[in-house]
Amino acid sequence: MFDKILIANRGEIALRVLRAARELGIHTVAVHSTADADAMHVRLADESVCIGPPAAKDSYLNIPAIVAACEITGAEAVHPGYGFLSENAKFADILKEHNIKFIGPSAENIRTMGDKIEAKRTAKALGIPVVPGSEGGVADVASARKVAKDIGYPVIIKATAGGGGRGMKVARNEGELELAVSTAQSEAKAAFGNGEVYIEKYLEKPRHIEIQVLGDGQGRAVHLGERDCSLQRRHQKVWEEAMSPALNAQQRDEIGGRVARAMQEMKYEGVGTVEFLYENGEFYFIEMNTRLQVEHPVTEAITGLDLVQEQIRVATGAPLPYKQSDIQFAGHAIECRINAENPESFTPSPGRVDAVHFPGGLGVRVDSALYSGYRIPPYYDSLIGKLIVFGKSRTECMMRLRRALSEFVVEGVETTIPLFQRLLAEHDIIDGHYDIHWLEKFLSRPKA
Repeated sequence: MFDKILIANRGEIALRVLRAARELGIHTVAVHSTADADAMHVRLADESVCIGPPAAKDSYLNIPAIVAACEITGAEAVHPGYGFLSENAKFADILKEHNIKFIGPSAENIRTMGDKIEAKRTAKALGIPVVPGSEGGVADVASARKVAKDIGYPVIIKATAGGGGRGMKVARNEGELELAVSTAQSEAKAAFGNGEVYIEKYLEKPRHIEIQVLGDGQGRAVHLGERDCSLQRRHQKVWEEAMSPALNAQQRDEIGGRVARAMQEMKYEGVGTVEFLYENGEFYFIEMNTRLQVEHPVTEAITGLDLVQEQIRVATGAPLPYKQSDIQFAGHAIECRINAENPESFTPSPGRVDAVHFPGGLGVRVDSALYSGYRIPPYYDSLIGKLIVFGKSRTECMMRLRRALSEFVVEGVETTIPLFQRLLAEHDIIDGHYDIHWLEKFLSRPKA
């Protein structure tokens, strides 16, 4: 086991990793920008190192500063959390050159799955079903027209290096295609420095289903069930649940088994998530995230596994101690992402937290680094906490969520808590009948 781990992140995920490490008897090093000097993960870590000014590019994305912090403190390994450098193959390579363990998959796996076109090719070769579309990037509108004609409209144009909904445009007919391609290319170039795009069939009413995997890098891997992440705004997940209301045990075993076998063949190390669109009983691969997900707590709730500790264990070289038959699923869990935003306009609301009260009780978990008097900085993502509830059934889980939201208090800034209270009054949500477009349509309705 490692003696000391550096946590190359901030906020609730840095605190989450710190707690998992501490329970394993591992010393922790927090890194932080000047804006995060008073953050909770900095206060609780065994050691802390300031790595730069507020801008992420000068601090949390500053690879030389993070490597220097490892050398100064003697940290043997780095946990990247999610976001920032968590899927940066160059970072993994540099750490390896300095004999520091990257707690995550190999740089090769990160590169393969980080390129959307190569990821799709790899998934197809490994027996994972994919969305019909171009075999690679499309260089011009003429090429795009040919692909779109072959697979049929509507189509979606995506950035090969994309994420978070940037560089994605829908064309419902040939007349819309040229503008969609040029706009997607421009957005992709501006956001990622790479204007290459590819084309896929656009599914009208799919759900977003993702399969959680865990591998040891030695050819053993298991799946930990699915999460339904269909409630999204601007391609950003808002509400996640496990298990999905749309799947049955047979479907879960079939797609989960395919994914686990693919991860075995890749010799994948650590946790990862294979994401699909699901429509009319069919799964279509869209991407793989080679890191811990924001929504990992719902999987922990239904399996009883600590995914961060599992990441750390396999990073030490320990073989996976589980067979697929050892993984048992029980109950239902839902996570709501609480953001410091206006619940209607979604305008960020940074500032001082005058008071905070987290809900509690059986089956209620809050992952957050908030405390009374904390000042939420304006420089980073607006996520300030995650409310995770668990029940023996989806109905019990929904009732518990309603109660927990009524107890959740954050004063001094606006939050999205009222949005979730509105959602719980909707019959489609209660019944589990929603797709990836449902929330956008809901938010566009005039309020009664």
